[in-house]
Amino acid sequence: MKHRLIRAIGYHLVKAYASLLLKLDAVWRQPLPAGPKIFVANHPSATDPFLIHLVSKQPMSVLISANAFLAPILGPYLRRIEQVPVTPGEGAQAMEHARRLLLAGRSVGIFPEGDFSPQEGGMREPRTGAARLALATGAAVVPVGIYIKREWSYRIVSGVSGKRTVGYWYLHGPYTVTVGEPMQFRGDEEDRQRVREVSASIMENIGMLAAESESRWRKANRAYPLNDFIIWLRTLLGKRRTTTAW
Repeated sequence: MKHRLIRAIGYHLVKAYASLLLKLDAVWRQPLPAGPKIFVANHPSATDPFLIHLVSKQPMSVLISANAFLAPILGPYLRRIEQVPVTPGEGAQAMEHARRLLLAGRSVGIFPEGDFSPQEGGMREPRTGAARLALATGAAVVPVGIYIKREWSYRIVSGVSGKRTVGYWYLHGPYTVTVGEPMQFRGDEEDRQRVREVSASIMENIGMLAAESESRWRKANRAYPLNDFIIWLRTLLGKRRTTTAW
């Protein structure tokens, strides 16, 4: 009961923040299916693991860099709400954790790129974890396409893990999301060719949805010519700033 309350408070705080500062625009192509789901999305910013919770009213465990779990306050909170830490070189353990959660009836969120999307645009080649999970569990895969103004991200260098890490935090601006139709995959998770096919299909759908999100934002923005000037001015004055956090 206590964990449920903590999770609910966090959900509504993120929702309020997204509505006020990020101008969240989310569209679902169709209602989400019942049962545990694998939400997969592109990863333009470090803000995504928090905002992806808003695509579903049901609790979700998101695979997040283990560095986030080292931060004071944030780390204990992430553990309390059952998020999944991903340590470099130990991806198999994180995927096994996610598999157990799915089989227990809980949805998970994964960013198949495994790192931030290139800041100049586009997406990275997918890793195979999401595809293997889909084949191993039979859970529906729900693709999510995210569009942000990447030039408005804050480049933050952190040493909290003892190593220099770089994150791109998106704290304000348009955040446009399109949630696609669920996909079902069948096959052997040990069949490498099948895993590659599923991974490619997942990323193709994410890419199309991200492009749809961008198109929707641009279409809405064209209706307000003043926005073009504001965007140009903010881009000119707010070229990606770098902050060091220790």
